[in-house]
Amino acid sequence: MSRFADRGAITAAYVGIGMAVTIAVSFLLVIPIEAIVWLLALPSGVMIGYYANARSNRRSGPWLRILSNAVFAGVVTGLTAALLLVGTKALFFYADSGYPDFNRADAAGHAIPPTCQTGADCVYQRYVKVGRGAEMAAVGVTNAASFTGLYWSEQAGTSLIVFTLTAVGGLIGGGLYGTFRPKPEPSATGVTATPV
Repeated sequence: MSRFADRGAITAAYVGIGMAVTIAVSFLLVIPIEAIVWLLALPSGVMIGYYANARSNRRSGPWLRILSNAVFAGVVTGLTAALLLVGTKALFFYADSGYPDFNRADAAGHAIPPTCQTGADCVYQRYVKVGRGAEMAAVGVTNAASFTGLYWSEQAGTSLIVFTLTAVGGLIGGGLYGTFRPKPEPSATGVTATPV
């Protein structure tokens, strides 16, 4: 048992990291539907918060320990999910070459307009091309530099929401475990066994 979390909760946090990686790879890279990451944040936190105490075999013990186990695992899972979300967005933001909408070349190797600079400029030009230029101009976004600030403030907000939902889910999972946990098992001597 550590100061803030049981050994089982630390193991559960590693499981949460694996769960966050699986969700991020599945719904940010393989099937890019970011909304599913949002939808899975709360239930994944609930599961990992419950699992942290089940793994610790918390049949008895103070509520504070049960909730700290759950919050620890939920925070680690949520932080992993948020970092993976931001990392994936950064990869696609800074590596966007504009192709196939921009920076194309003909058979002779001559550039075919329109063009953009790899990274923020290409992402900005894509937003303008799909008709969001007027909407962005209304909030003061008229070039790649101002677009970069807006883009990353939105990604920070999204990551914070995913982190918060997962951490709150962990707390809910701990509450569910504390409410419905298995009862302590009596030992052979008749004294109730309490896990450390």
